[in-house]
Amino acid sequence: MKTLPFSEAEIRRAVSQFPTPFHLYNAEAIRQNARRLMKAFEWAGGFTNFFAVKACPNPYVLEILMEEGFGADCSSASELVLAEMVGITGEMIMYTSNDTSARELVTAVREGVIVNLDDITFIPFLEKHAGIPELLCLRYNPGPLREGNALIGKPEEAKYGFTGKQLLEGYKILRDKGVKRFGLHTMVASNGLDPQYFIATAEMLFSLVAEISEELGICFEFVNLGGGIGIPYMPDQNPVDLEIVSAGIKDLYKDIIIGNGLDPLKIYMENGRMIVGPFGCLVTTAIHPMTKYRDYVGVDACINALMRYALYGSYHHITVVGKENDPLTKTYCVTGSLCENNDYFATDRLLPEIVEGDILVIHDTGAHGHAMGSNYNGKPRPAEILMDPDGSFRQIRREETTADLFKTLDFSKLRTKSR
Repeated sequence: MKTLPFSEAEIRRAVSQFPTPFHLYNAEAIRQNARRLMKAFEWAGGFTNFFAVKACPNPYVLEILMEEGFGADCSSASELVLAEMVGITGEMIMYTSNDTSARELVTAVREGVIVNLDDITFIPFLEKHAGIPELLCLRYNPGPLREGNALIGKPEEAKYGFTGKQLLEGYKILRDKGVKRFGLHTMVASNGLDPQYFIATAEMLFSLVAEISEELGICFEFVNLGGGIGIPYMPDQNPVDLEIVSAGIKDLYKDIIIGNGLDPLKIYMENGRMIVGPFGCLVTTAIHPMTKYRDYVGVDACINALMRYALYGSYHHITVVGKENDPLTKTYCVTGSLCENNDYFATDRLLPEIVEGDILVIHDTGAHGHAMGSNYNGKPRPAEILMDPDGSFRQIRREETTADLFKTLDFSKLRTKSR
């Protein structure tokens, strides 16, 4: 049975203060989970998790993680600005380039962040537009040497990263251009639950560091093992045991890094989902129980607030508040109001009988929930609410309005205007 990071009383208090739908986050649970990751890797001097800002780009969440020693993994200029606004600056930001414009690269170099290049052609492009900084990181794509998964796809079919041959050539070019500090990065899984997969990633990168260091005579400052540690969306799944992951990586560090005289080598990660995902949820109200050829319950949220089912068919558990122990007697499709037939949160889901006014809580939306929202059908995105350790609630992002949606439109130039 899946449990929520909130009690029934807390959810009802939140609903009494804020109109549904809204995303609700538990600040203390996020903080404790961040500490859990840092403790698991406290043996690794300089360990840093660069939180993937795309998972939950809200400054109040970033502020919590900054206070716990996290950096920020950014992939756009806007994310970089957001990180800097909460005090994450310089080399506490990893800017992972992906088909990046010259303007964004100039900004990243000027701000002194760690630039992580995605393709060998980016080296002359960066040099032309922003110059070559003293520190650079390259992203490795192992292709058929590693398997991906359903969310991230097969590495050899991905648009990201240097091939093995390009990687060696890239570091040689950088060395010859005067780069003094080097990093190595990869990202080959998304929402993985097998601890051994992440240990194997460390083995792959540690071995590459040893090989490239010997061949080119360069010294690596860090490896970024990427993110991808998953969360148990399904009731029968278990979270990744971080202690197992850490212990496996520690053994490899001793064997490969220390064994080849390459110590110290900093270990970085860029987890986002596993940090915040389980500690946020989408709170919504049932407004239209319906029967057609199937039973439906229409809620006041729609996929503009949570697109993962529409995009990936992803499972999100649903709790009907106050009916957690009621028998699961009805098979519902839980839907929103978009004029799209993929506007579902669940299909043929066994739930307690639902009536108008019931509060439904959709689990595990702390990551890639509000962040992936849209304004399709002219739908404003919902508010984000944070529960502080004392049980009080803060609105950390208000609900959008129709006026917000029209801000970028200039109606004054219309030939005909409404009276």
